[in-house]
Amino acid sequence: MLADTHTRGASRALPQGAWPYVETADRILHAGDVCDPALLDELASFAPVEVVMGNCDALDVRDWGAPDEIEITLQGVTIAIVHDAGLAKGRRSRVEARYPSARVVVFGHSHMPVNDDSDGLLLLNPGSPTWRRKAPFPSMGILWIEDGGVEAEVFPI
Repeated sequence: MLADTHTRGASRALPQGAWPYVETADRILHAGDVCDPALLDELASFAPVEVVMGNCDALDVRDWGAPDEIEITLQGVTIAIVHDAGLAKGRRSRVEARYPSARVVVFGHSHMPVNDDSDGLLLLNPGSPTWRRKAPFPSMGILWIEDGGVEAEVFPI
């Protein structure tokens, strides 16, 4: 799971440490701010990609197939993906109202990692693997779904 990659060819590429996770993924979720759709082509060579538009994405990312938000169901678990879930204060109640059937909401924008699973809703921001800004480290995430159960990890890259 990725967000805020802000890739620009070789000048800002996905770090080498991210590739072992990408190469073994069953599905790749990207919560926007891809910036270079060539990354999406590369990711799609390993697994199906679900991507949404970010505020820094241009029409070439939309042309690749990125809507503003999506809801998908994987192994019976509904996952909503949106770039900006808003300010931390009140976020849980806002996304619960917006995505009432979602068990997981994946988002980006802030570059701040979030892995908050409570009250039946997992809020998950994988951070950014390329540009940590105020985050403690560059990061990405993994989401495991098995027998209707969900677990997530956000980790440094």
